[in-house]
Amino acid sequence: MASKPQTLATTSTFEILGPVMVGPSSSHTAGALRCARVAASLLEGRIVRVRFTLWNSFSHTYRGHGTDRALVAGILGLDTDDERIRDAFDLAREAGLDFEFVEAPDDSSVHPNTVDIDMESASGAHCQVRGESLGGGKMRISRIDGVGVDITGAYATLFVAHRDAPGILASLTRLLATADVNIAFCRTYRTEQGGSAYSVFETDGAPADNVLPQVRALRDVEFATFISVPGSAASLSPGVSVRELFDDGEQLLDACAERGLTIGGVMALRESLIGGDKAAEERMRRVIEVMREETSAPIATPARSLGGFIGGEAQLVSRGSSNWAGPLMGNVQTNAVARAMAVLERSAAMGVIVAAPTAGSAGVVPGCVLAVADAIGADDNAIASALWCAAAVGLNIQTHACVAGAEGGCQAEVGSAAAMAAAALVELLGGTPEQALTASSIAISNLLGLACDPVGGLVEVPCQARNAIGVAAAFSAAQLALSGIRWLVPFDEVVRAMAEVGHALPSRLRETALGGLAATPTARAACAACGACGH
Repeated sequence: MASKPQTLATTSTFEILGPVMVGPSSSHTAGALRCARVAASLLEGRIVRVRFTLWNSFSHTYRGHGTDRALVAGILGLDTDDERIRDAFDLAREAGLDFEFVEAPDDSSVHPNTVDIDMESASGAHCQVRGESLGGGKMRISRIDGVGVDITGAYATLFVAHRDAPGILASLTRLLATADVNIAFCRTYRTEQGGSAYSVFETDGAPADNVLPQVRALRDVEFATFISVPGSAASLSPGVSVRELFDDGEQLLDACAERGLTIGGVMALRESLIGGDKAAEERMRRVIEVMREETSAPIATPARSLGGFIGGEAQLVSRGSSNWAGPLMGNVQTNAVARAMAVLERSAAMGVIVAAPTAGSAGVVPGCVLAVADAIGADDNAIASALWCAAAVGLNIQTHACVAGAEGGCQAEVGSAAAMAAAALVELLGGTPEQALTASSIAISNLLGLACDPVGGLVEVPCQARNAIGVAAAFSAAQLALSGIRWLVPFDEVVRAMAEVGHALPSRLRETALGGLAATPTARAACAACGACGH
């Protein structure tokens, strides 16, 4: 057994290969939608007016990332994969919802992706909620009406607003016990003794329909609701952990050796322990299905992006393969690049994609894996194994560094995706676990320091081309590793270096659209002419 201590983290594979979503950015679209959806559940009655105050990266890029549409869609109760997100403004007007957006000044004390949501209901009730999008579609509610809280929606959650009165918690817990609701965690937040308070209960499953009315009827309770975030709920109940099989790359290799499994095999085993074999298989089938569609439809039928900067490039690469694949990338890599670019076109046109690990880098993994799988005649089981392997690498990177451009630059997005894809290709082609992690190390090492500088805040330029470069890095790294090339710096140290470099990047180079290519005269002129951002 591995001698190093292990954690009991329960992050699912499908928080790495996911969410399945609409929009160009998992943090700026899916995560923003979930912030708004949870916020809306905290105000009783129909919401008629909402003001979104956007901070830092959100403020600079919200139009180009579709954050504005996603926030409105969240208030309306839409899910992350609902294609009506693109029409959220029209839906809001039809529903009688007034909305506005306010750009706050930069504040380094506030999370890079933060929104304050001020809501008013038809009855005149008000509520202000602060949401933070943490990357990969995950979110946190950190403040309600000025009171600091910590609500993620990862588990079944009962939220109760009440007066801080003696005996109120005893009344709440007694009622839940009588209703056979098992409480895993309970936290109470308050402004002052005897003042307003909020209690948050994470429970084993949603309470019965009759529980909420009983909670609301208790003396001193002002409001109660059950919070559920579709698509983000953890498979395990809160406070329950399966034994973790690995906590870093070294332990992952130990787990492979101990069980005689590939990296993909260990990750699949881990997921089955979290949610069961059937659920794991069903969710992986869904991922593969969406990946096939996202990598092919835009090649056959191109569509213009939200900002109009991209659309049709994937088809051009595919059609040009007869002329250029031979002397340049080869047929398989050309196919992979076309597929990867197709995903960015679909994402930027508000189509359904799989964030892998983020929407901005979503083309690299499926482009590589599906192109090579087609070339060697691999079946869906082999494709699934490769994707399990990619997820294991992504989990390690997310745990010890980050995968969000607003935190770590494009090296955290395309760099992570290239590392995931490189390992997946090694597994798909029969390489060893050691070779897979070597390929990941090489891929990251050669993309360290890559800035996140989306022109106009749109996930279009240079993002689409960077996915193509991510494919090239993954192919090169996989071939080097399979050929027996070793890498001086181990995977875990490479990931730590990536985290250090990401922290050192100035905010101008971390998804704010204020530096790099986004700040060039030509890019600024193109932005002024495109009209998508309203600037």
